[in-house]
Amino acid sequence: MRIVVQRCKEANVKVAGEMVGAVGKGFMLLVGVTHDDTEKDAEFLADKISHLRVFEDGAGKMNLSLLDVGGGILSVSQFTLYGDCRKGRRPNFMDAARPDHALKIYDAFNRYLQAKGIQVETGKFGEMMDVHLINDGPVTLIVESK
Repeated sequence: MRIVVQRCKEANVKVAGEMVGAVGKGFMLLVGVTHDDTEKDAEFLADKISHLRVFEDGAGKMNLSLLDVGGGILSVSQFTLYGDCRKGRRPNFMDAARPDHALKIYDAFNRYLQAKGIQVETGKFGEMMDVHLINDGPVTLIVESK
């Protein structure tokens, strides 16, 4: 799995003009799944992301986690994270998981986050989405399970 983590002040996602998910302070996640990802990958990354110390403490140091600050997560599936642009000008998406497998792992990932008591909002898997984000910092990280 490959996830782009963006610390946000607020984020939301719309499908066909309708708001389907929104959070305030927390993370906006772009979540990519590849062929050999398992629920163990999903569990590992849910734990990693929920405990990332990227929120500022009283001294202004990035020392607090999402769990510490009570933040929410907007989780958006993003197969293009596995686009390979090394050759030519058109990305190759052969490393992206097939939709049935990707949905299974993506759903497991979101369930693992929710089990930690985190508010998780999502887009709609496989749909065209408009994602709106106010990045806080900006703080943007890429985390992977492999």
